[in-house]
Amino acid sequence: MNDIANYLDNVPALKKPIHWKQVSSQFKLGKDFDEALVSNISMIPFIGSKCVVMQLDDGRWELPGGTMEPGESYFECLRREMLEELGAEISNFEVFGHFYCYSSAEEPYRPHIPHPNFIRLMGLGEVRIISEPLNPADGERVVSVEAVSIDDAVGRFESIGRFDIADLYRLAYSIKTGLGEN
Repeated sequence: MNDIANYLDNVPALKKPIHWKQVSSQFKLGKDFDEALVSNISMIPFIGSKCVVMQLDDGRWELPGGTMEPGESYFECLRREMLEELGAEISNFEVFGHFYCYSSAEEPYRPHIPHPNFIRLMGLGEVRIISEPLNPADGERVVSVEAVSIDDAVGRFESIGRFDIADLYRLAYSIKTGLGEN
């Protein structure tokens, strides 16, 4: 990344704080983070120039990833989540940023994760679809996994008001293709 500011120019939803119920977060671009605070990881998956998107049984398009299990590293969590949600293996992966989060809840979401401050790590990489989503009983039910153009991916997230996820896809695509560099 030659000029980090160029990447953020086209992602306005990531420039301001984001609130998810009892959690407030601020996105930070870059690869520096406190690994001890990581509780969640998500990935913008690609197959070549196509973005991989997933749809849940309630019709929403969602970002693949999830919460770490006890004793699990963030990369082990990511491998598990990609298989469960996409039926995919990771070919390569790189961190490009994170959400630094604060929870106003009295207790952590799960007892083993950091609280009240934690990090939701964001990355991008190549995947290979090897099966249908595993859809474990304790997870969301994924009904569709598709490889689509960046414009199609962004349009799906914007159509449901998820401008934050649309901007994450835009940002990951720009980083992958070098569109934000001078």
